[in-house]
Amino acid sequence: MTGPRVEELLRRSAGAHAGKAAVVAGDRRLTYGDLDIMSERLAACLQSRGVGRNDRVIVFMDNGWEAAVSIYATLKAGATFVPVNPSTKAGRLGFVMRNCRASAILTQARLQPVAATAIGSSPSVAFGIVAGAEEATDGFTPFADCIANAATPLPHGGGADDLAHLIYTSGSTGEPKGVMMTHRNVEAAASSITAYLGGKHDDIVLSALPLAFGYGLYQLIMAVRLGATLVLEKSFAFPYTVFETMQKERATALPLVPTMAAMILQMRDLEPGALPDLRYMTSAAAPLPPEHIRRLRELFPHMRLYSMYGQTECMRGTYLPPEELDRRPESVGIAIPGTEAFIIDEQGERTAPGVIGELVIRGPHVMQGYWDDEAATLRALHPGPMPGERELHTGDLFRADEDGFLYFVSRKDDIIKTRGEKVAPRQVETVLHACPGVAEALVIGIDDAVLGKAIHALVIRSDPALTEREVIRYCARHLEDFMVPKSVEFRADLPHTDSGKASRRLAAQSMDRTS
Repeated sequence: MTGPRVEELLRRSAGAHAGKAAVVAGDRRLTYGDLDIMSERLAACLQSRGVGRNDRVIVFMDNGWEAAVSIYATLKAGATFVPVNPSTKAGRLGFVMRNCRASAILTQARLQPVAATAIGSSPSVAFGIVAGAEEATDGFTPFADCIANAATPLPHGGGADDLAHLIYTSGSTGEPKGVMMTHRNVEAAASSITAYLGGKHDDIVLSALPLAFGYGLYQLIMAVRLGATLVLEKSFAFPYTVFETMQKERATALPLVPTMAAMILQMRDLEPGALPDLRYMTSAAAPLPPEHIRRLRELFPHMRLYSMYGQTECMRGTYLPPEELDRRPESVGIAIPGTEAFIIDEQGERTAPGVIGELVIRGPHVMQGYWDDEAATLRALHPGPMPGERELHTGDLFRADEDGFLYFVSRKDDIIKTRGEKVAPRQVETVLHACPGVAEALVIGIDDAVLGKAIHALVIRSDPALTEREVIRYCARHLEDFMVPKSVEFRADLPHTDSGKASRRLAAQSMDRTS
């Protein structure tokens, strides 16, 4: 084996920091020694029930210590973990089970009915293990029984090129696809990200991001790799409560998505310097509006803010060094260390500065492909210059400046064609977020008999007196005529994917249902 497997990094941190807090979730605190021992025992339980090398195990849980134990237990058994968001319904869960031919599921008592329904259509799933259950029922074994049994897993013979995890994409078109990442891919991504963030073993990272998605999952993987502490929150629905936890735990890092940033900026009575221990914030999923960047930096003047871009297919692609924020607030930066990111035109040639094209990612963090979907894999992965290498064609439109810094323009299929012109929704959203009284905004195209598509803005107000006319007039002062929204709809919230990203596809679907 060349390079460490992911579970070996837990064993290494447990050896160096056995008594240190690894995972904090509510009132439960697991030390590195606890996490190592519990995952060993659960791994032995999985193996005793027939789980072996390269089998797939579903982890269907809320953010919590049990999920962390389950992830590392699956790896210690030699298997591949498949995280699934706890809000997932039985139909989609069953699809994932059948598609990856899962052997087992790790879940919790409140989700057991959904899991049991999904298992009914998934013959490969032989058993389940349930956290919070007091006794075995209908093929499910209590989690507590497994971690109480002082057993150790058998050697599984796996290497760094085995699959570590399968994460299913949101499935914006058709069924979701399982993104295959090996232990080598995971370590390449985690080592690169921790390098540019300057990660330390004394970091205390608070994460409300779902462990079922790459951005949230890698908070755990990177914390364990460093020997740092991860404080898990189930959601960011109550930001004041989250901030109280951050203050109590003296959190040094906060990963967020744009919706979380908008919620922070709506918090009343939040004084600059409220989180004195906060060393850095990261933002991914979608680019942060420049106005939100400015206001976050005012609120947390000692904090370094990292704007990033990534996909499940590579975890991270780019980051903007914080010292560049003043000069390039709209940029998502440069390629992460040890990788390459560049833009190509429709002929596959690299573009000149300022020319819009498709972003391509090259490096050891690029996925192996989509599970059991060769056609989709061939569309996304193209041969690279090195033997056996494949480059990821992201499907996202970017441009670069003269210094090589990258700027997200749009998803290819998000471009709105109106009045014969092409409009990238993000350009309009950037202006909307700077409009006084706007907390969050999303732009979509709606059918129009004259224009083909008309620009329609969905807006959450921070000022309830804000009117549609005021929003449109503000946009008209800052945008070309064809980019100005024709209509504005005020909403209490915006539709989001399970990973917390505002979704234009879901917004368009909601418009279709009401039209």
